[in-house]
Parts: sequence; structure tokens; C-alpha cells
Amino acid sequence: MTPDTETGTGSAAATAPRGAKILITGGTGQVARPVAEALAEHNDVWCLGRFAAPDVEHSLKRHGITTWRWDMDDPSPHALKGLPQDFTHVLHSAVRRGEDGDFNATAEINAVATGRLMQHCRTASSFLYVSTGALYKRQTLDHRYTEDDPVDGAADWLPAYPMGKLATEGAVRAFAQVLELPTTIARLNIAYGPGTYGGVPMLYFKQMLAGAPIAVPLEGQNWCSLLYTDDLVAQVPHLWRAASVPSTLVNWGGDEPVGVTDCIRHIEALTGVAARLVPSDVTRETYQFDPTLRRRLTGPCRVGWRDGIERTLRALHPDRFSLTEGETER
Repeated sequence: MTPDTETGTGSAAATAPRGAKILITGGTGQVARPVAEALAEHNDVWCLGRFAAPDVEHSLKRHGITTWRWDMDDPSPHALKGLPQDFTHVLHSAVRRGEDGDFNATAEINAVATGRLMQHCRTASSFLYVSTGALYKRQTLDHRYTEDDPVDGAADWLPAYPMGKLATEGAVRAFAQVLELPTTIARLNIAYGPGTYGGVPMLYFKQMLAGAPIAVPLEGQNWCSLLYTDDLVAQVPHLWRAASVPSTLVNWGGDEPVGVTDCIRHIEALTGVAARLVPSDVTRETYQFDPTLRRRLTGPCRVGWRDGIERTLRALHPDRFSLTEGETER
């Protein structure tokens, strides 16, 4: 049963499953890895992936997580053979991003692999698919996107990625109804925080450290809805509980509107590292969400974006706080 008030969700510890068998894909990434590690304490958690970096797989195992090799690019219908089928909950965040620009391969690999995963886990109580807000049709920079806004799957910075997510959403909607598998499609905004690389704000910080230019709009600034790791982890059980047939669709981001330029300026103030902001016709597009539906399903976020940025920087770049106030590193 989903909560119908913003304050009725309880604490993360009270809502997290216990004694469940949980399957997570993309468990080496910024989104799914902290979820897997948090849930492993009281559940039987399995992570699927290619595990190209052995140290990450070893770290997951140290948390008591079972790893299982799965490559979404494997066209074989038997790619999941041998994997248990009795999972209680599934979090599917693995993705073929389409950096090579092959639209057809990006759509087919993501949609087919996801359909096979849903078929394999068809007896689960809930299935959570992590989509993206990047598939919305671009409107004004400060537009607050709702779940009913039009989509076009176009993005200059990585053209095949949102199109692949949109194609996969179609497969997820179909399999949820055909299999009668309760499903939530969560269109993710920008997830950030300690854990892996820190998310998009830390990518900007790396550009700042390198003295590289950061493209910003010619007028105004891009806006987004940053979602800190702690809030993301706490909200997953609520999104499982919101799963339904037909699928539940929700924008998954933070509560606060965040200007990207404001975020970069905050990083400057915290670290003393200057940013080279360059007005440009093409920028990394971001989208600000209307959080109304998500708040109704999960309750409010607990970490403000300024605090979250500072926590992330202190965890990943503690040496940068040794600069004295007002000192700037060029």
C-alpha cells in the first residue's frame, strides 16, 4: 500500500525490507551500489553486472552481496540461465548508454535485456526500472517537469541515451502488464553523493580542477533536482511499494530546484577552486522536476543540496578544504 501523505512514510530503517531476496543490476554505479550495500545488512542481495573492475566486485562481496556475471549485450536467450528466479524485489539500473551513437543497438539491447530480466523475475513482488528525465522534450530552462509533460528522447550531449531509455520504458510497460508484474518506472534526475565518482556535480568539479571550460547557457542557467545518496537509498523501498499494474510512473529527484551555475558557484566557495564558465549554445541539458507525486509516494527528502554537496566534497576531496577562506586556486 502506498502512503497518501507526505509525512506518512516513516524512517528509512522502518520501511526497508528485511529477509527479502533482492536483485540489483548496475550495482557498481552511483545509483545502485549504495542501495545494494545498504540493503545487504538485512537481506539476501544479488548484484548482476560485467564487473570489469575486480576491486568493485570484491567490495560488494565484502558487504555480503552475491555477484553474478551478466552482460546486457549478450543476445543469447539463455544469458540468465542459472540465476535464481525467486527474487522478492528487483532494482534494474544497468544501461547501455550508447556512447557509440548507434541508436538501433542502444534501443534493442536495453529493451530486450530488460524484457528478459522481467520475464526471469516475473514472480517478484515489485520491479523498479530506473529511467531518466533526459527524455523530456526541452522547454524553458526553469520549467518544472511533471510526469505528464511531452517527451522526445533528444539530447545533444549523448543522443542515443535518452532514446534508449524511452524505448525500454515501452518494453517495461508491456512486460509489466503481460506478466502482471507490479512495476515502477522512475525517471531519475541527477543522483550524487559519496560512493563512487560522486555524480554530475563532481564531474563539474573535476573540470574545475583541470581548468577546463564548463558550458553554460547564453542567458540564465540550467536547473535540476539533485538527489543525494542517502535520500535515494531511503526512497527505493517506497518506490517498490508503489509498484503497480499498469506501471507507476514517477519523476525521481530531490525536492529543491537547483541552478547548475549556483551549484558550481557553491563548489567554488567551498573549495576555493575557480570555475571557467563559458556561455554556449550547447550545454549539458538538465531538467527540474515537480516533486509532488514523488513526495506523495516517498515522503520529503532529508538532505538539502548545499549540505549534500559539502558532504560529497569532504568525502571524495577532503584535501580541498585545506584552502583558507578567500584563497583561490587557479
